[in-house]
Amino acid sequence: MDETEKETIDIVIADKAPLIQGGLANLFDNDDRFTLIATAADGERFLEAVRRMTFDVGIIGWDMPYLDGRGVLKSLRNSIETTPRIIVFTGNASPDVPRQVMQLGGAGFCSKSESPERLIETVLAVSEGRMVFPFMDMSKPGGDPFGTLTKREQELLSALAEGRTNGQIAEDLGISLNTVKFHLKNLYGKLSVRNRAQAVATFLTAHRP
Repeated sequence: MDETEKETIDIVIADKAPLIQGGLANLFDNDDRFTLIATAADGERFLEAVRRMTFDVGIIGWDMPYLDGRGVLKSLRNSIETTPRIIVFTGNASPDVPRQVMQLGGAGFCSKSESPERLIETVLAVSEGRMVFPFMDMSKPGGDPFGTLTKREQELLSALAEGRTNGQIAEDLGISLNTVKFHLKNLYGKLSVRNRAQAVATFLTAHRP
């Protein structure tokens, strides 16, 4: 096939930071190998794009509002429809994030500390059906689940350990009660617990002197 007849790689970007969204949009708009279909500010809007559009590769953040990267991957893993290949592009330095991305069905991982060229290489490789991850010793058990928590989730966990109610936490942090419940749901999922009592028990056990 002639080079000019090759189809472009259709991508959708999701990141909470407008500056990152704009930078990535410029990066891929200026490369004829790619077509940027849409951008999203959070995981829920990214999933809406998946439902409404057909594209090859999704580039998503890990720490996003409303639905984070972990939630997006879990939703896509449970989908019965054809879904795009997902690359997590994040500044989260937890060594366990790439492992989680792989375990949840992601196709690639790229740190925001890498060069833009490395992200482009990752997208090209993933579009060809390859997986791109940093080296991980998969013979070792998963890392510390507390390392996967966002800053807000860590704040909520500490508040739970202090016996604060949902209403008190909402007032302390200046957020709505529904937002507290949303973060707690994500928190419980990451710690593999069902309720606040189990979350506090896990926290106290992990931080016991």
